[in-house]
Amino acid sequence: MGFCVSVSHGHGLYSSLLNAQQLCSSSSSNSTLFVGFPLTSHASTLHGKECRPRQQLVVYAKRVSGLEEALRIRRERELQGTTKFRRPPPLRRGKVSPRLPVPDHILKPPYLDSNILPEISSEHQIHDAEGIARMRAAGELAARVLNYAGKLVRPSVTTDEIDKAVHQMIIEAGAYPSPLGYGGFPKSVCTSVNECMCHGIPDSRQLQV
Repeated sequence: MGFCVSVSHGHGLYSSLLNAQQLCSSSSSNSTLFVGFPLTSHASTLHGKECRPRQQLVVYAKRVSGLEEALRIRRERELQGTTKFRRPPPLRRGKVSPRLPVPDHILKPPYLDSNILPEISSEHQIHDAEGIARMRAAGELAARVLNYAGKLVRPSVTTDEIDKAVHQMIIEAGAYPSPLGYGGFPKSVCTSVNECMCHGIPDSRQLQV
């Protein structure tokens, strides 16, 4: 963040401000101007009398993080006035569809159909070239699935429809949707809407704006 400083006396404030703007050649609409008074000032003589002029310190900043945002929020709140906050309707449980099947040729995880979760290994896993290639392929698939699922999110679509589409994409790639069956979870996607904190089960409830 670059900024300029100019000290002005009396009517010289305007010219000093122009000079500060000229020095900051990269100024934009996001710039912020601070006008204040320095802690110390030097005495001057006017008509034989010693006086201390009212100095003004002008700081011209291109960008100020945090402060600009706080002022913008304050202005928006003042414009809104007494506008009441519209609380969204409470989250209600929808109908959960039956669990989707996975083809037999796809390798199943050990936690499937078991309420006992696998323990986390305390040993470091060192993969060979084949293992690293498989991890890379799994990561690329996960990134594509996440991007695809995000594009499906829109009003009137149910989370169950999103789950079915994502489930189909994963098994078509020859992979297993890891949430399915983990700890008894019945779906391939976790959908947390509004006050649902985590691991929401997709159902028939439509998404709203």
